[in-house]
Amino acid sequence: MTLTNDPTLANIPSPCFVLEERLLDRNLAIFDRVQQAAPIRIMLALKGFALFHAFPQIRTALKGASASSLWEARLAAEEFGAEVHVYSTAYREEDVPEILPLASHMTFNSIGQWEHFRSQVEGYTPHKPSVGLRINPEYSPVETALYNPCQPSTRLGISAAQLGDTLPEGIDGFLSHNLCESDSFALEKTIANIERLFGKFLPQLKWLNFGGGHLMTRKDYNIEHAIAVLNAFHDRHPHIQLLMEPGSAIVWETGFLIGKVLDLIPTDDVVNVMLDISFTAHMPDCLEMPYRPAIRGGSQPQAGKIVYRMGGSSCLAGDFLGDYSFDRDLVIGDRLIFEDMMHYTMVKTSMFNGVVHPSIGALDKDGKFKLWREFRYEDYRSKLG
Repeated sequence: MTLTNDPTLANIPSPCFVLEERLLDRNLAIFDRVQQAAPIRIMLALKGFALFHAFPQIRTALKGASASSLWEARLAAEEFGAEVHVYSTAYREEDVPEILPLASHMTFNSIGQWEHFRSQVEGYTPHKPSVGLRINPEYSPVETALYNPCQPSTRLGISAAQLGDTLPEGIDGFLSHNLCESDSFALEKTIANIERLFGKFLPQLKWLNFGGGHLMTRKDYNIEHAIAVLNAFHDRHPHIQLLMEPGSAIVWETGFLIGKVLDLIPTDDVVNVMLDISFTAHMPDCLEMPYRPAIRGGSQPQAGKIVYRMGGSSCLAGDFLGDYSFDRDLVIGDRLIFEDMMHYTMVKTSMFNGVVHPSIGALDKDGKFKLWREFRYEDYRSKLG
């Protein structure tokens, strides 16, 4: 049985990622409101969510997509349409000719990369992408080093000292990406740093991209403050088109991963719950950030209740997550629902150990389940040759 009384979940296979379209609409309404109230164009960052089955729904509110590679750019152009903003830490020589027909905007991580590809980009017809540089605003509220792009000696973005006094010819805009699930006050401080460090270049820009990490769909995010901050910047620099490309915020709390209890292994301290899903293969942010998901019907360990430790299905010793208690004892065959599992999951999953890969589906606005993708042995084998 599933630890919920919701009958709409009964026919969902295990394991399976499930998008809830009703909740996605709720998030999109927030971004639509921001775009109506402030001069900002908001795009979908495919690095956070690339489930193209949902693109028609997302396209109703967002203005385009951002890509970090040729393959993401192709997916954006083929499945999302509209503007395609491409940024790569380092472009491969063989990829650029394929990116140019797809990109409305193309951003470079270093002056050296721009100089190397400049003649190719500027000579491209029938259109030349608008060209930008990624800058390092030298500020980030992110505490986990793995996710902090402004850490000392970073390879990501050009510092004010590196840029010097002259904006390279051919540059239309800047990309600043320094946040991760951050609030409006981090946006405000980012803007202050950009103006302090790069202010002399702002009169020459056509656009400024504030990147991702703006968690506008989190319940405690101050939407009105963000709108005020964006409008104030626009008042100071009305000629600059403002852009933003949230990743996790688009699909924050819009879906779950369902998995099954295969075994229960008691120890002196906890009962290990052996699942048909893997944290390292299917939910890597749970181990990397680390990020502790809520489990429907579960809670923090409570006195007098059994403490269950979630164990993944791979042989990696560290493939386990946290401790939980439940209102009733778990039994083999129970299905557990890991909440908020749309962002940075499907785009990061692997087939490590050849464990069964979760299917992908959605609950439509009427609560009916539709299966979009099911994985088989042939998918695992074809990845290897």
